[in-house]
Amino acid sequence: MIAVYETTGLFAEPVEDSIKRVRQVLEQVSDPEIPVLTIADLGILRDVRWHDGRIQAVITPTYSGCPAMQTIEQDIKTVLRENGYAEVEVKTQISPPWTTDWLSAAGKEKLLKYGIVPPAGSASRQSLRVPVTGLSCPRCQSADTEEISRFGSTPCKALYRCNDCLEPFDYFKCI
Repeated sequence: MIAVYETTGLFAEPVEDSIKRVRQVLEQVSDPEIPVLTIADLGILRDVRWHDGRIQAVITPTYSGCPAMQTIEQDIKTVLRENGYAEVEVKTQISPPWTTDWLSAAGKEKLLKYGIVPPAGSASRQSLRVPVTGLSCPRCQSADTEEISRFGSTPCKALYRCNDCLEPFDYFKCI
């Protein structure tokens, strides 16, 4: 097998190795709205590839009009340039649309430790119209909780309250 090499800024290495290294760098980019999650945890980092002699990172917004996407795009360009990649392009791909099913297991665990209850079940099996019942409070683990508001601090979250400890908490809705 013949290795294909690409020169990118400071590096000349096989394309597969370079893409793997770029992906590792990008997996450290945090979501600006929920900084404990990375774009890889969220599943919005869809692909990393060579395109017209430059690195192309493909991302999918969590929802149409997400205000964090401009910041994420800039963070991707910055971190790649800091790691020696001068030619960087960020492409937004909206189809298929993002779903909470793309959240990694590590991402769901990070959400819970941060105090946000991760999505319960699969997005394809949830109704956005019906409140989710039986969510456990991230502080005291009580299942005696209720929805206060369909929308929390961001459109992807709902606001719940624990009826035992009386603390409010966010639930990351299945989308």
